[in-house]
Amino acid sequence: MNTSNHSIRPPMLFGLIISLGMLAVALFFQYYMELEPCPLCIVSRVIVIVLAAVFFFALLQGPTSWGRRIYGLLLTLVSLAGLGVSARHTWLQHLPPEKVPECGPGLEFWMNNLPATDVIQKVFHGSGECAEVSWTMFGLSIPELSLIVFGLFLIYSLKLLFKGR
Repeated sequence: MNTSNHSIRPPMLFGLIISLGMLAVALFFQYYMELEPCPLCIVSRVIVIVLAAVFFFALLQGPTSWGRRIYGLLLTLVSLAGLGVSARHTWLQHLPPEKVPECGPGLEFWMNNLPATDVIQKVFHGSGECAEVSWTMFGLSIPELSLIVFGLFLIYSLKLLFKGR
């Protein structure tokens, strides 16, 4: 079956809408509900922005079979990064209180005063604020919900990677 006959644009538009929706919800939480994002939340946002960019460029290009696989590979890698960050964040939220890393200065302080490698290490180590559950839906925290969405993105991207549509 020729995969070039099937337009990739509708699913790419859907992925773009979901990504932009995730960003809109994050900004709503930050500015309307006044929930300050922790360092891992900020990393998750950057990953969602990258996902949105890949979906956007795939939507514009409307690639054929090999191009779809390339976009599938890019989306797979970005989705895996999102899964990793969300899994780490979820793990921190489920630690016993005595195991939670101490709160330290914020991400902005780290970026202004530490080398990039140290900032990356500190972000992925997490902090006490990353372990705080400030909002839930259906009993799931924001990182747990993000884990589900990144998992769905991964499933779709693997389909693109291996089937080309």
